[in-house]
Amino acid sequence: MIYAYIRVSTDKQTIENQRYEISKFARKKRLKIDQWYLETISGSKDFEKRKLGELIADMKHNDIIICSEISRLGRNMLQIMTILNICLNKGAQVWTLKDNFRLGADIQSKVLAFAFGLAAEIERNLISQRTKEALARVKADGKKLGRPLGSKKRNANHKNKHSIFQMYVLGESLKKIQHKTGMCYRSLCGLIQRQMQDKDQIEKFIGDKEQSPQEISLTMDEQPEPANDD
Repeated sequence: MIYAYIRVSTDKQTIENQRYEISKFARKKRLKIDQWYLETISGSKDFEKRKLGELIADMKHNDIIICSEISRLGRNMLQIMTILNICLNKGAQVWTLKDNFRLGADIQSKVLAFAFGLAAEIERNLISQRTKEALARVKADGKKLGRPLGSKKRNANHKNKHSIFQMYVLGESLKKIQHKTGMCYRSLCGLIQRQMQDKDQIEKFIGDKEQSPQEISLTMDEQPEPANDD
């Protein structure tokens, strides 16, 4: 199978120039493009999250990728080396037009595959080492690493916002809700006010109660004892 891969970074760029170059090359070499892969996406994005990742996963021995230039595969050397190494290990070929690269099954390509794989491994190790050094420096400066205290509780309260609003609609005081949830007063008020803007939610929880949505009010004048966010 012969695949053509075209990538542009923005909608303002056009794929037509790349398509023309590849089509012209294919006609000259009497090659048939079996499938075209086109995408508008930044080359800095992980190739596995692009259509290119699907293409590489589907490639088999002796398949060929044709693209206009090597930078279409990615925007950093580590990513390009990783892609080329995977293709060469599969026995697939990568041809680029402007750069005139021909990475195939010859001995030169095998040497390049080894070099690409080694360079990619070295770069990954360097990135890992730099990350560890940066974290160690931050920790030495006295900064805490990881999730901020109380963030799990806030996430849980966000997920239970309907239950919290139901307690308020059914007559629970803000002070009692604050005590049960551990939320600070301002956060609790904000959550309830947002729920009050949704008429469907109000009617769902009020049911047959005589109190109408318009009669439900939340004032910032109520000042229950502050709860500890931690």
